[in-house]
Amino acid sequence: MLIPARDEESSLPACLRALAAALRELPPELERRVCVVADRCRDDTAEAARGAGAEVLVNTRDLTIGAIRALGARHLLHGLDHHASARTLLLSTDADTVVDRDWAARHVRRADAGWDAVAGTAELGSPLTAAAQPRYEALLADVRSPAGHGNVYGANLSIRASAYRAVGGFLPMRTAEDHDLWRRLAHAGFRLAYADEAKVMTSARLDGRAPDGLSTLLRTLVDVP
Repeated sequence: MLIPARDEESSLPACLRALAAALRELPPELERRVCVVADRCRDDTAEAARGAGAEVLVNTRDLTIGAIRALGARHLLHGLDHHASARTLLLSTDADTVVDRDWAARHVRRADAGWDAVAGTAELGSPLTAAAQPRYEALLADVRSPAGHGNVYGANLSIRASAYRAVGGFLPMRTAEDHDLWRRLAHAGFRLAYADEAKVMTSARLDGRAPDGLSTLLRTLVDVP
């Protein structure tokens, strides 16, 4: 379980509490690990993560979000052989996100059914302005297709470790590292699923940590005249 975090001491505890509840819903024989990558934090993010029982990687270098996600993934997947990689699921969320109680179980069921990567849905934790909310909903509707909801969020993503390794994992991109990984998985012929049933609630803040991420999109919707 991978969570990048930058100055998230206020939001991370709720994220980790929800995640712990979701992981308890998994069969007891399944091993589980949670890694928080504390990225150049100026607050007590790392201490909050350790207090919740998560493994913590502290990054002090100026890295992109793609490189940060890759750093956490390498830590979690280190030492796995090919056979173990095929049976390992790398889950990803964000520090300002709260997963549903059945979230991890939903992803695992999809993996057990043969899917190599699964993109769940993300609801906003608070509504946008009266004008911006329908614009956001229209964007979501525009990408829906017979294949599913059509959105890919680093805040709600799972990838089989063998598939992740086969395409080179997250690349050191400044933005859209999740979409890029999804496209490479599709190009390589892996089975990808959009799962409406795997749900998280994420922050609707307009000052997000990742450049050109969801917060940037939300600002454009709010600022549209």
